[in-house]
Amino acid sequence: MTTINIPVSVLNLAPIRDGQTTKQAIDSMVDLAQAVEKMGYKRYWIAEHHNSPTLVSSATSILIKHTLEHTESIRVGSGGVMLPNHSPLVVAEQFGTMETIYPNRLDLGLGRAPGTDMLTASALRRSKNDTVYTFPEDIKEILTYFGPEDQQSYVRAYPGVDTNIPLYILGSSTDSAHLAASMGLPYVFASHFAPKQMEAAISIYRKRFQPSKYLDKPYMMVCLNVIAAETDEEAALLSTSMQQFFLNVVRGTKIPMQPPVDNMDKLWNPMEREMIESMSNMTFMGSKDTITKQITDFQDKYNVNEIMAVSYIYDPDKQKRSYEIFKEVVEGR
Repeated sequence: MTTINIPVSVLNLAPIRDGQTTKQAIDSMVDLAQAVEKMGYKRYWIAEHHNSPTLVSSATSILIKHTLEHTESIRVGSGGVMLPNHSPLVVAEQFGTMETIYPNRLDLGLGRAPGTDMLTASALRRSKNDTVYTFPEDIKEILTYFGPEDQQSYVRAYPGVDTNIPLYILGSSTDSAHLAASMGLPYVFASHFAPKQMEAAISIYRKRFQPSKYLDKPYMMVCLNVIAAETDEEAALLSTSMQQFFLNVVRGTKIPMQPPVDNMDKLWNPMEREMIESMSNMTFMGSKDTITKQITDFQDKYNVNEIMAVSYIYDPDKQKRSYEIFKEVVEGR
């Protein structure tokens, strides 16, 4: 079997499965982190979402701390901290504190979107100005807070100074590609729900990348959906939980993650189906052989530095098995 030879990581939105309590969903998040750590995944990132009764990922830094506490070696980070919702100083202090407790295990992924609806975004905002537009300046501020003592201004992040926590720019459009390239920072594209501009964003980031003291050449990560199983048929069945998850998004409904169903056509209409297939078309799905071909074709075309996998699978054991198969594919086992 071919060895793909690429680091793989995990993104978790920390969904609540149907029948689970909030506490059980958090326990599942930790359980998965422990499992993928044993499998040799590089990092485990937790998303930020607000005002969603089906996700428990609102207080992202607390969940990161909780995960660090219950794992030993895997890097843990944010996918991402939605910076318009937070003061850069508070983010630097929180992450600086975690880095002090768990050295060399922390990543800070930063996003420009609010991770919620506009009413909730307004309630979260740290000021009445639209902080989306200060995103580049806010990133520079955090980089300074994490930098050496002699480059600080009057206001400093303690703990935080000289922790040099790695920053990643997250994005789902070409805007973020320009920003990550100009700042010389690693870039993570969210093709797990917004694949349309992925190809253009990768190209822009690589062409316009300017080396910095943080990174000497482009580091391109892509986040995509992975549903791996023993057979293609089983993977197709398991994927209906993901399709129902996206149906929730399309309809604006608030239903916990559902078990697989035999026939999605009973649940969605043709327009919804088209929208969901468009949102989720960057998905590796199938048996080991099928996924091997999919990732090989993907890497032949895009040759990214790292793949971050999201697996919306209802059964936790099947979800772990999916990550196990994906790791076996990458390692050529």
